[in-house]
Amino acid sequence: MAIVSSVKARWILDSRGLPTVTCEVELDQQGRKVSGSASVPSGASTGSHEALELRDGDQSKFHGKGVEKAVENVNTHITDNLVGRDFGSAVDVDTLVLSLDTSENKSMLGANAVLAVSMAVHRAYATLSGLELWQYLRRLYFSDRPNTAHFPKLMCNVLNGGSHADNGLSIQEFMVVPNTGDIQQDVQSASEIYHTLKNSLAGDGCSTALGDEGGFAPTLEAGEKSPSEEALLYLQKAIEKAGYADRCALAMDVAATEFYDVETELYNLDGAKITRAALAETYTKLVDNYNIIAIEDGFSEDDFLGWEIMTESLADKIKLIGDDLFVTNPQRFKAVGLDNNIANGVLIKLNQIGSVKETCEMINLAKENNYVTAVSHRSGETVDDFISDLAFSSQSEYIKLGAPARGERVAKYNRLLEINSLLG
Repeated sequence: MAIVSSVKARWILDSRGLPTVTCEVELDQQGRKVSGSASVPSGASTGSHEALELRDGDQSKFHGKGVEKAVENVNTHITDNLVGRDFGSAVDVDTLVLSLDTSENKSMLGANAVLAVSMAVHRAYATLSGLELWQYLRRLYFSDRPNTAHFPKLMCNVLNGGSHADNGLSIQEFMVVPNTGDIQQDVQSASEIYHTLKNSLAGDGCSTALGDEGGFAPTLEAGEKSPSEEALLYLQKAIEKAGYADRCALAMDVAATEFYDVETELYNLDGAKITRAALAETYTKLVDNYNIIAIEDGFSEDDFLGWEIMTESLADKIKLIGDDLFVTNPQRFKAVGLDNNIANGVLIKLNQIGSVKETCEMINLAKENNYVTAVSHRSGETVDDFISDLAFSSQSEYIKLGAPARGERVAKYNRLLEINSLLG
């Protein structure tokens, strides 16, 4: 047991220069005081079914993107219900905080307010227990898992498009997935492939400016191949040139919701309006021609027919990961994924559901139903490395980190290396 002696939130800037919520929680166990802090990420390409990220809407501040309401909710409503009370674990704190917001999508307090407290509380209790964060998370939520040191495979977004870049590419993320069998070697190979890709793009006169997640954002013209296929070719050549042809695969986050027309039921892929059947056929051809092991959000969040077509044609070959489709929500996963038997993987984003407790429940539910999990960052990030501990503790198959560049992305890579060092 420990008393929550202090909860304090304020705003800071994220990697896009927009405000987000950070929080520090202090615990007191018979005079022994420890604290934990955390900062909340923010997405650009967001699913409509996500928990609500509370923004102020005051156009005179941060163009309406301020988070003073969320900060105030932490420092008043949440603080008033936590400070001075005894709790046995971070789960108990999460349970109480979640009870304070009776809305379906955390619109009363804001998912960013709730999550900031939730992450900070878990860090504080880990410190109180004398454990690393990943050890504490495993003890709380994943104790029935094998006690192994399995690291997730890295999904490194080295070429950006969609909402993450202003370059005309419809597909949002083109990723390399190292598979050397060693986390240090995986990080090394990601870095080497990234810089090899930069040299290749520059050599061809393409821009090496960066998108939101640290990947390059070149403008690729359609020729014999579509811009999307040109992007895959660049990645494939970079992998080969860096010497990892047999130890690195490809993956894509299509974010198809962003270019789907609900009225016409057509997808505007790289300037061509195509049917869901044609889009599914495009994916099949790409999988046949390139070493693609995963496609995320290949169809729009509510286009269940498209997901059924893709699942039928590709689920036995690659991982089909639902992001906007499931929004880390156990109830939506049951109603959409299990009831319709679509996809075979779940993307895990803390701020989509808004608490560590619910996030871990989603991971366990996915694994119980033989869906792989990929713990993910957001395009608007901070240097908080919570997701690295979460991915390792839950033994998730994948972790999405962005490119091995920019401090807010590199922090996650470096935390995995640190965990590996501590284990060693």
